[in-house]
Amino acid sequence: MPANISDVSSAPSLFSPVALGKIELANRIVMAPLTRVRAGSSGIPGDLMVEYYRQRASVGMIITEGTYPDHASQGYVGEPGIATDDQAAGWQRVFEAVHAEGGRIVLQIMHAGRGTHPDINGGRRVLAPSAIAIDSKTFTEKGEQPYPVPEEMTTAEIHAAREDFVTAARRAIDAGADGVEIHGANGYLLHQFLSPAANQRPDGYGGSPHNRARFVVEVVTAVAEAVGAERVGLRISPEVDLGDVFETDRDDVLATYGTLLQRLRPLGLAYLSVLHPEPGGHLVQELRRRFDGKLIVNNGPFGGQTNRERALQQIEADHADAVVVGRALIANPDLVERWRGGHPENEPRPELFYGPGAEGYTDYPFHEAV
Repeated sequence: MPANISDVSSAPSLFSPVALGKIELANRIVMAPLTRVRAGSSGIPGDLMVEYYRQRASVGMIITEGTYPDHASQGYVGEPGIATDDQAAGWQRVFEAVHAEGGRIVLQIMHAGRGTHPDINGGRRVLAPSAIAIDSKTFTEKGEQPYPVPEEMTTAEIHAAREDFVTAARRAIDAGADGVEIHGANGYLLHQFLSPAANQRPDGYGGSPHNRARFVVEVVTAVAEAVGAERVGLRISPEVDLGDVFETDRDDVLATYGTLLQRLRPLGLAYLSVLHPEPGGHLVQELRRRFDGKLIVNNGPFGGQTNRERALQQIEADHADAVVVGRALIANPDLVERWRGGHPENEPRPELFYGPGAEGYTDYPFHEAV
């Protein structure tokens, strides 16, 4: 009989079970939310996405690619959404396929904020905490273009965005997701509110660390109240400069994120996911202490790709309760089996990470087929 998670008394390993709130994982390898832009112009997950996620169901938990909660918040051409019933129905097929293989899957809700363009979001407005553009370009249906200067959100628009997160979360849970992850990282809307470089508002949502954390607190709290805190995770990436969200003052970072997590701590969230080049360092471990809940970590490309040795070390050193893995899972749908047995791995093909087809997406061979 499979071991009951509550009966596991030995030291945890990468391959031992763990519970993140109400989400029970068979192992501590978590699939990162990987943007793959295979949802077409409709934003509806189709057969290709169903197969992609089904193939990777042996990980402890899948976190889906960032999924927009309303059309204006779409950040990429081909990104999936959960803004309509048809999109939710597409995700339901994904969830059912993963569950049929015994897997667990949570949907990541991502509002791009200023990280979009009218030629991506269907000509809709681009909103952000402040009217400050990203000094870069983005790929649109009309080719590469500079990011536009966004409109500063009114208080009413901030509240509407919060409700979009809530509606998206309800749709995801109703469609069968095991939980949802709120994307507060990587330079997107929630991260923009946290950053003094992107958020220069003079009102109660800007200025002090407490005020800059306010919107994220409100979103996570509202989603937790709607679907249950033990099915909600939050992703953050302090000090990670993506999308011109600069966080260069360590004292301000600790004040902002420390305030955020202390205010969320009483909710009893399923987990906190932190993207940072030093998962075992002082900042991440201090934030873990203030959160006082389950932590999953991802050093992303910044601290070197997460390979088998690094993942094992993170768990054995008690730097986290689970490890988020990206590129290795793109190339190895059966990564858990390969890592458990010490088998060779397929090499990822970065030139095929983004695109409409199956090549470089669902055609990586399984170990038994090699």
